[in-house]
This record gives sequence, structure tokens and C-alpha cells, in this order.
Amino acid sequence: MNAPNGAAMRDDDAAAPLRITIDGPIAFLAFNRPEKRNAISDALLDRLKRFFAAPPEAVRVAVLHGLGGHFSAGLDLSEQVAREPAEVMRHSRGWHQVMDEIQFGGLPVVSVLNGAVIGGGLEIAASTHVRIAEPSARFQLPEGKRGIFVGGGATVRIGRILGADRLTEMMLTGRSYDAETGHRLGLAHYLVGDGEGIAKARELATEIAANAPLVNYLVIQAVSRIDDMGRGDGLFAESLSAALSQTGTDAREGLRAFLEKRDPRFR
Repeated sequence: MNAPNGAAMRDDDAAAPLRITIDGPIAFLAFNRPEKRNAISDALLDRLKRFFAAPPEAVRVAVLHGLGGHFSAGLDLSEQVAREPAEVMRHSRGWHQVMDEIQFGGLPVVSVLNGAVIGGGLEIAASTHVRIAEPSARFQLPEGKRGIFVGGGATVRIGRILGADRLTEMMLTGRSYDAETGHRLGLAHYLVGDGEGIAKARELATEIAANAPLVNYLVIQAVSRIDDMGRGDGLFAESLSAALSQTGTDAREGLRAFLEKRDPRFR
């Protein structure tokens, strides 16, 4: 899967672990460690953190994918050295911070999943908002077979997708789900043909980018948090989000466009 033709490169370092291509309102972010099945190094994690902490102002949606036939095989174990418990905790919390930047930074993120979507790679995928799987995708959490516990957010994000019972079985057995099963279980929202993921991601990202920016922001910020709340608190938070979205210029433009039978032009 290559970046779209005609797009302007923002990161001109061909050897960078994260290749960034800006195409209008869409940023294509490609894991670029194909020789390691895009295993996540600390340098790659830092690039993700820096991008999502301060994305370019004109970018409305990000598409995350991997080069070389794999999304990501997870944590680069070759970088792991003996650490004291406090150091392991800080490293894990650093992953949590990056995943939170992806999920709650305010930028809708579409991921294209193929080949290995394993361990930390699956944790990253679970922090994205729209997930597209190609037939080669394989979903797995093998950490238990390597003598370690997950540390990048799997127990929360993947647990909410699968449920605690199925996540427990997945972690204990190290089983691998194929693309069709992963789609059925909710690890992916769309299942497409070989090599069709980027085109589908562009289609969906273009649709999302055309939404009112405030509504996209509220969906990202509110829905997951409402899921954490009790019923009454969740309904109140929904009302607050509705009030914010329905009283601004975007709401007036959306209503005007509907009445004039045209596409809205949100700022």
C-alpha cells in the first residue's frame, strides 16, 4: 500500500520510521519499518506522539497504515532491555499517552489493517476511530506466550470491543483471529479486498473531512467518555454536546444547505 499519487510529502526523510503524506485535508501516516513488520520502536512511537499532539492545521482526518504488507507486529522486542518495575510502568504509561493522543486528540483517524496486527499494533489500531481490514489481516495478543502482560491499553480498548471474557481467552491462548472473524467481532468495521484498503480509507476520510469539525470533535471526545458514565450522567453529557453543536455557525450552514438542497460548506 503506497501513499496516494500526487500527494505532497511533509516528512522528506525516506528512512523515517513514520512517513507522513499530506493530501488536502487528509494526512496519510505510514509505518515504515517493513524489515521488522513495522514493529513499534521508541522512535516511531515518538513520531506518532508528535504528529497527533500538533497535527497540521489544514488536516481534518488521518489515515494510518503500514508499508510492506503489514500494519504492525507490535512492540519492537529487540529494543527491550532489563528494566526495573518503575521503568516498565513509565514505558507503559508512555504508550497510554500516545494512544490517548490518537483517540482523543480531536482528529478522526482511519486505520488500514493488513498482515500482522499484533500486540502493540492491535493496541494502536484499537485507538483509531474507523478500522478497515484487508483479507491478510491477522489479529493477535501473544504477550502471554512471551512471558509479559500487555501494556499499551489492550485491557481497556480491546476489552471494550471484545468483552472481558473473550479478551481473557485471547490473551491466555495467544490465538490469532483472521480478517473475517476480526470483522465479525468488531476489531474492524469494514472488510475489503486485497489492496483495497487505502482506496476505502480515502473514501471514508473524505466523507468524514466534509463533516462539521465541531461535530467530529464532539463525537471523538464524548462517545467514549459517555460509555464510561452512568445512564443519567451520559444523557446529560449528550445534551451538552447537542447544545454545543446546534447553536453555532456550522449548524446554521447545515440547515441552510438542507433547505437549499446542496452540500454544506463547513468552515
